[in-house]
Amino acid sequence: MRPSWDQYFMDIVEIIKGRSTCLRRKVGAVIVKDRRILTSGYNGAPSGCKHCEEVGCLREELGIPSGQRHELCRASHAEQNAIVQAAMHGVSIEGGTIYVTAQPCVICSKLIINAGIKRVVFKGDYPDELSMQLLKEAQINVEKFK
Repeated sequence: MRPSWDQYFMDIVEIIKGRSTCLRRKVGAVIVKDRRILTSGYNGAPSGCKHCEEVGCLREELGIPSGQRHELCRASHAEQNAIVQAAMHGVSIEGGTIYVTAQPCVICSKLIINAGIKRVVFKGDYPDELSMQLLKEAQINVEKFK
């Protein structure tokens, strides 16, 4: 049976997350417009910096719970990296859809809103109610993939 477009893109983000270097949570993202992949991203350290796989997890060492103190981490989130890739390559993502393996955090949600992305499709939960409130307030179509 041929997969739906949502299934197709969610299958792809599952492969993308395999590149993640995060020790706590592997996340993949892909931004799509008109059924065409524009950019992708996974969570990991900035280019040229050591990955958590090499130096350990600062968040684990400090006992920081999931969903809190996002700034205390070596990694950029998958959504952030996908948006940055679009900016680096001059690709407009306005009006697009982002598929992601976990619910966006509040920081990623703000970037999604300001980038003009109109739809978010995600799989896993993330403990961040403000994220969902902002996406709803900004009238972003948010769907949990089943």
